[in-house]
Amino acid sequence: MFHIEFSERIRNAAPGLRVLAIEAIVKNLPTSDSLWLDIEKEVETIRNKYPLELVNKRPAIAATRAAYKKLGKEPNRYRPSAEALCRRAVNGKGLYRLTTLIDFINLLSMKTGHSIGGFDANKIHGDTLLLDSGYHEEEFHAIGRGLLNIENLPVYRDAIGGIGTPTSDEERTKLTPETCHLLMLINIYDETEDIEALKDLTLDLFHAHCSPKSVNTFITSI
Repeated sequence: MFHIEFSERIRNAAPGLRVLAIEAIVKNLPTSDSLWLDIEKEVETIRNKYPLELVNKRPAIAATRAAYKKLGKEPNRYRPSAEALCRRAVNGKGLYRLTTLIDFINLLSMKTGHSIGGFDANKIHGDTLLLDSGYHEEEFHAIGRGLLNIENLPVYRDAIGGIGTPTSDEERTKLTPETCHLLMLINIYDETEDIEALKDLTLDLFHAHCSPKSVNTFITSI
């Protein structure tokens, strides 16, 4: 079981932040047709429900963007991943079909508006993660993006360095087809979110699409 701590900067920027963590033993298989169908339905729902200019007004996305601004990061240049996914849906660009765990997290992120970190837990060093803000010129290799400027972004660090931000996760601990031990962190910046309802939705979808062998959940609050 992992332990999550918060830096003083994060506490000041997001005093209502809660993190819903899911740790599980699971196979990261190719995405099933049923999961992909749910994703396509959610893409269509978002396209019909939100004009592009209203995507960042969704409560969960707006709350994440507000934390960025308090930390000194411009959210229009470094969009939270949930916002980026929803913008793709509204723009009709669609999503890439990848693996079960990645596509499940994308589905949940679109449904909820929360930016979600997905990590291969076996690649995380130590059992404590610190959520802090990024430093100037801190090295962070974002998945599929190369070096990412994470200065003033919220960033989870293990004993070695950064592993995830709401904008992108790090190559070092990314999910691959070989991943069998998942750590998923749902970052809830929206203080009005019903966390028990969110947990129920998450676990229902997780069991339906990922067939985990064992699941542990825990909630950490500032």
